Amino acid sequence: MYKYKNYMFDLYGTLADIHTDESDPALWKKTADYYCGKGAVYSAEELRKAYCRLVDEEKEVIHSQHPEYQYIDIKIEKIFAELYSQKGISASLEEVLETAKFFRTTSREYIRLYKGIAELLDALHDSGANVYLLTNAQRSFTWDELELLGIREKFDGIVISSDEECSKPDTHFYRIILERYSLDPKETIMVGNDPVADIKGAKAVGLSALYIHANISPEFDENSPADYVIPDGDTLKIKDYLL
Repeated sequence: MYKYKNYMFDLYGTLADIHTDESDPALWKKTADYYCGKGAVYSAEELRKAYCRLVDEEKEVIHSQHPEYQYIDIKIEKIFAELYSQKGISASLEEVLETAKFFRTTSREYIRLYKGIAELLDALHDSGANVYLLTNAQRSFTWDELELLGIREKFDGIVISSDEECSKPDTHFYRIILERYSLDPKETIMVGNDPVADIKGAKAVGLSALYIHANISPEFDENSPADYVIPDGDTLKIKDYLL
């Protein structure tokens, strides 16, 4: 028998371990070569600076469009498209998304599920519970990574920050998933590895919360308002708390 009706999970650092490095000069060299191959000629440093500038500009646009959001996100594919446009190249949506995927896979050293995660998600479903994903992420990166991890079909609903242009811990982002799937906060628990984004954000809208301190978590917060705490990062313990 489940303790809650609805189980909401963060992705990176909670279900999956990942390491990316967007500061690596080799990433920008390879991505610049990729753009050059499409006719958009950049040096590595020129591309990096243009990318960072466009990200900052897009964030300002979203802030102006959604002044009610305290924490915003952007659609990163807009940046990759504009990088083509600034060199006079009209890239199709498919080409833009392939560029985004190239950038992500080039920046990513590894991605893998933590121990017992697939079994945990299956056990929750088997118990009759609903399972959701609420993640600060880019759809153009994350959708394929969920498939790569073998868990995309294990969720009853997936809400990604780039789609909503809003991110955790913003209460607006939490309310989006609650309203979209008609979830009662009293029947819902959030599981995450970030004491602010996942735990304080969840508690602010009336959810229960389980905090797990993972290898990529911020510094451990002993004063976390979480209802449950796993300080040693042992994901196998999540099942014991939740079922």
